[in-house]
Amino acid sequence: MTVEVVGTDPEASVRVTRRLRDLATEHNVFRGQVVSFGQDIFGERGSVLRLHERQPMSDGDLVLPPETFADLRRQVLGVARNRDRLRAAKQHLKRGLLVYGPPGVGKTHTVRYLIGELTDTTVVELTGDTLHAIKQACSIARTLQPAMIVVEDVDLIAEHRDRYDGQTPLLFTLLNEMDGLDDDADVVFLLTTNRADLLEPALAARPGRVDQAVHIDLPDRDARRRLVEVYRAGLDLDTARLDDVLDRTDGVTASFLKELMRRSAVIAADRDGRDGDGALRVTADDLDGALTDLLDTRNQMTRVVLGFHEQEEGS
Repeated sequence: MTVEVVGTDPEASVRVTRRLRDLATEHNVFRGQVVSFGQDIFGERGSVLRLHERQPMSDGDLVLPPETFADLRRQVLGVARNRDRLRAAKQHLKRGLLVYGPPGVGKTHTVRYLIGELTDTTVVELTGDTLHAIKQACSIARTLQPAMIVVEDVDLIAEHRDRYDGQTPLLFTLLNEMDGLDDDADVVFLLTTNRADLLEPALAARPGRVDQAVHIDLPDRDARRRLVEVYRAGLDLDTARLDDVLDRTDGVTASFLKELMRRSAVIAADRDGRDGDGALRVTADDLDGALTDLLDTRNQMTRVVLGFHEQEEGS
């Protein structure tokens, strides 16, 4: 939409135009929303931006080591909570956080948690074939701050420039946009990757690019127990032999445990064979059967997809 203001008093016209712009920004329909770039398959109803619902999560739904959890909350939520005091103290609000680790350990789950916590923040998500829209995402974030720009699998556009003889235009766009925002802009760049070793070192060369890197590793025994509790959801789960399951799942990812719960439920439902709204009862045998199935040699590719790390002989 274009609005033209015509009047006999140029200064009054400027004031009206400026006020209209301020109101349009203040009441922008995308302010405080979670948006991504995309095109509707039906063309005529296509939209440059898509709205997404936040998925509120409790602290217990994010199973991370306490130190990692604290780092995430302080860098993202802590700065947002104390923005006025930090700005008054002339400390920069623009910040960058890199979340890295092997596939399936919960990086995207962590992103969803942070989005759910930042209820007053405009979130712009970039992933896959929309990674080219870095410039547009930063424009939205700059206009509708407080804002967070989520760049998933950032290694796809920010690999070390030596690997491509310096020809990485999207990398330079990302760096320029990060640097172009004012230090007091309340914008956080949240980047995720499976391959931090491939990233361009310049991402961390200046404050406001990547201020902190958070490593999410494979869950230890205690974390696996907590993940089972999270992913069991509404299942009536028999945990009599859970310790044995935890022994057999050393080296698995959170995604593997989520699939284990789903398969256990499928086995239980098939065994039960009844219709109804009652809680689905998963026995210890159902759980063992699902785990044995996942660990079977014919499911080797499934384990690879779920990020399972095979144990070497004698290790």
